[in-house]
Amino acid sequence: MSGHTDNSITIAAPLDLVWEMTNDIENWPRLFSEYASVDVLDREGDSTTFRLTMHPDESGKVWSWVSERTMDRDKKSVRARRVETGPFAHMNIRWDYAEMPGGVQMRWVQDFAMKPDAPVDDDWMTDNINRNSRTQMALIRDRIEQVARDRRDAPVVPG
Repeated sequence: MSGHTDNSITIAAPLDLVWEMTNDIENWPRLFSEYASVDVLDREGDSTTFRLTMHPDESGKVWSWVSERTMDRDKKSVRARRVETGPFAHMNIRWDYAEMPGGVQMRWVQDFAMKPDAPVDDDWMTDNINRNSRTQMALIRDRIEQVARDRRDAPVVPG
């Protein structure tokens, strides 16, 4: 058995801004509410290996793992996978961006399986990821749309 999630949201902002903000890994702690820190471990071309550390959960546990992420700007797509899988047998994530009337659709597709000795099963994690993805996507949408509004409203300074 394995888990699969597919979530998307439309962000009323230009593709360049959405791409720039969502792929600026070092700034993820300011974009996502769940991440306490990001440490970039390696960069090679469009691929980045990094450690994500979450804020402590309700029991005080801090979760951290290493992921590898490869961007393809021409295809408007990003592929990522957990290198340190923790409770997952595997975790693969695809981010796709599509320009549409009114903005950009950002889509996250996650395919994973929990290890047999993990504290939760695939169904529990599927529900958790779906719930959390919707929360984080709404937060990201709001933050990017605010930056887009701020840029539109910024006065033009003659050069």
